[in-house]
Amino acid sequence: MTPPRVVLRGGNVVTGETITRADLCVRAGRIEAVGEIAPEPGDDVVDCSGRYLLPGFVDAHAHVDGAIFDSSVQLALLRQGITTAIVGQDGVSYAPGDGRYATEYFAAINGPHPTYSGGGVGELLASYDGAVPVNLGYLVPASTVRNEVLGRAERPATPAETERMADLVATGMAEGALGLSTGLDYVPGIFAPTHEIAALCQPVARAGGVYVSHMRGGYEHNSREGTDEVVEIAKRADVPVHVSHFHAEPTIVLGLLQQMRTEGVDVTFDAYPYTRGCTLVAMAILPPELVNRPVPEAERTLRDPAARAELRRDWFPLVNERPSLGPDWPAMILLGHVPHPDYAWAAGATLEDAAEQAGADVIDFTLDLLAACHLEVNATMAVRYRRDTRDLAEIFADPGHQGGSDGIFIGSHLHPRAKGSFARYLKEFVIDNDHWTWPEAARRLSENPARRFRLGERGRLEPGWIADIAVVAPDVADRATYEQPERLAGGVDDVFVAGVAVLRAGGLTGRTPGAGLRRSGGGNR
Repeated sequence: MTPPRVVLRGGNVVTGETITRADLCVRAGRIEAVGEIAPEPGDDVVDCSGRYLLPGFVDAHAHVDGAIFDSSVQLALLRQGITTAIVGQDGVSYAPGDGRYATEYFAAINGPHPTYSGGGVGELLASYDGAVPVNLGYLVPASTVRNEVLGRAERPATPAETERMADLVATGMAEGALGLSTGLDYVPGIFAPTHEIAALCQPVARAGGVYVSHMRGGYEHNSREGTDEVVEIAKRADVPVHVSHFHAEPTIVLGLLQQMRTEGVDVTFDAYPYTRGCTLVAMAILPPELVNRPVPEAERTLRDPAARAELRRDWFPLVNERPSLGPDWPAMILLGHVPHPDYAWAAGATLEDAAEQAGADVIDFTLDLLAACHLEVNATMAVRYRRDTRDLAEIFADPGHQGGSDGIFIGSHLHPRAKGSFARYLKEFVIDNDHWTWPEAARRLSENPARRFRLGERGRLEPGWIADIAVVAPDVADRATYEQPERLAGGVDDVFVAGVAVLRAGGLTGRTPGAGLRRSGGGNR
């Protein structure tokens, strides 16, 4: 029996080069034809008049490893046109291992996974197959690997330990991972020397994967520290690299990218269309050696009067000197995820305002909050140097830029990038300011990341390619703001994954054709 067809009628079909008013026919999960499509009995016809048909967007940096099973998260992604998310970011996620390390340390970023309780990359990828409406690709997280072999050790790995870690990475790559990720401002990645990371990148290079890095040093004016290390790793392992959420002034970003390419490094990067960041409060303002301890031990330290006095005397002056924060850090940290019921009222307030409302000294309040919440607190982080749309457009003009949200869905007061990034790319950089054409948007948000991460025949609307499709209205817009981050994007009401309608008339259909994507050439679906 011939499978039924879906016909998207009368839209503006966008490829990486052109816009063509045409019909698009989908059958058996793939695009069958683009052009004038004669109707057949039984066709599911969708009127796309006045709308743009784009290849489904690939979020090159997302934190939906466990949250993707939540229907509200699925809706938030699909309402932006996202059909694939790359997870396993910043060096921390569930596999390999039993997932407990990631669930504890990244509780305020990734949250728990509802079904995965052990095994490896293959088991984790299988947990997504046919269970969710979007696709997920996975990076082997280097800190998770390090924790499996070294535990909480704050030293370089021995040669034998490095070999064991490289074997875990090689196994993950063989099971379909897209590459290796590091988070070198998080623990235990902050304790890993450059040569150790380069050794883990060697099996990635052999498998044709990519090294993805949250670089060391906090970015901004310290970005050179991170890019110098990336260059050394790339040269040692002969591996292509992708820099996560590259945020700094345009001259810094573009100058360092040019330097990396001059030194022979194949480099791409993602950067979201907002100035503020979002991260763990403990990572931002506590010593890494303290954050690296088991949570109950860290809590006892935070409650101990002598330890608090020492932190106030010896550590917080260093926080005040950080280029990314400085002495204004209490006003720059806007609380997002605050799970303890006694402090839930503080979500959506800065540390400065919350401490004032509590009638407490801000350092004491912060330490009390972290201890009560078992360090499970995230926040939107302001930056000292604001950048407007023109600055971001200058960065995004680099040919290596790819779309990424760095979206985190844990908390009652999210960063708006989680629900707005890809709609904001289109509104700010295509519709309102003409920085990109629609074909350029298709390349940056779909085709280029699909190629970079080896996602197979995704990222273009051509016959024979997998039918991941976003139908986008010309008035597409992000609606989430820092004050009201829960608002869904508008203008994307119909989305198809592998030819299956997963969003119709702006609502979930309940169908789950998504998959854990294996690297192309390694069983990619």
